[in-house]
Amino acid sequence: MFRNVLKLLALLATVWFASPLIAQQATPPAAPPASASPAAAPAAATPAPAASVQARPVAPAAEVASKPTVATGEHDLSPWKMFMGADIIVQAVMTGLALASVVTWTVGIFKFMELSWSTNRLKKALRKIGEAHSLSEAQLALGDKGTVLSRFLAAAMREGRMSAGISSDEGIKERAASSFSEIVRAEGRKVRAGMGALATIGATSPFVGLFGTVWGIMNSFIGISKSQTTNLAVVAPGIAEALLATAIGLVAAIPAVIIYNHFARVTKNYMEIVGRAQGASARLLSRDLDRTHSSAHMRAAAE
Repeated sequence: MFRNVLKLLALLATVWFASPLIAQQATPPAAPPASASPAAAPAAATPAPAASVQARPVAPAAEVASKPTVATGEHDLSPWKMFMGADIIVQAVMTGLALASVVTWTVGIFKFMELSWSTNRLKKALRKIGEAHSLSEAQLALGDKGTVLSRFLAAAMREGRMSAGISSDEGIKERAASSFSEIVRAEGRKVRAGMGALATIGATSPFVGLFGTVWGIMNSFIGISKSQTTNLAVVAPGIAEALLATAIGLVAAIPAVIIYNHFARVTKNYMEIVGRAQGASARLLSRDLDRTHSSAHMRAAAE
């Protein structure tokens, strides 16, 4: 035990004498004394900028140069760019719907001009023959031959001439009514021309656009599976191009339905005016027949 105490005291003494040496080695060198010459100070300080320049790190510049360009995911999503970037099937659908929209507006403008012109002319013609007493007087007052009323009057006079010498007024009226019905049906087919195209476009355009959208989204999902990414910046352009087909389908369908419903009402009103013209022609024919028979009875009585 005494030996252990001696060893411990020797260790403590060694540490005691070694600690000043360790502290001296760890202390940094002292600054040069103030009495040093002024010329020596710049000389000693001159290498410092060079050392700082050499110590400037160059690794960040290399890292910036080698850093890969990060995609921003920005795309030109204007309608024309989306059309040009779409699949060929989607492009065909969009082109067809655009042509259908052109057909819709063309038919709408043409039917508006046609029905407005025909309705106004027929109303003026009815006003002209309002005071006529016979078919010949009505034709003379009417003058022009471009309205459906002039065709009614011509059919009535033709039937009267062809039925000369026939005493059955009912037969003449029935045959004239048959001719009038043919004229009415022909006029109805004329004013309804183009309405079938509007109905077809209005009924089918949304489904055609939906077909283009389904096809485009299907291609977008195929692209997602190939690229193995669900990044919205990658899949959004394809989906936007597909949805553009539905938008164009609605642009074609909505005006077609509105224009069709409008002209269905306008056509109905016009055909009612045609019915008035038919009735006016039938009344003039009936007056002529009655006048003819009364004249014949008067001549027979005079004889």
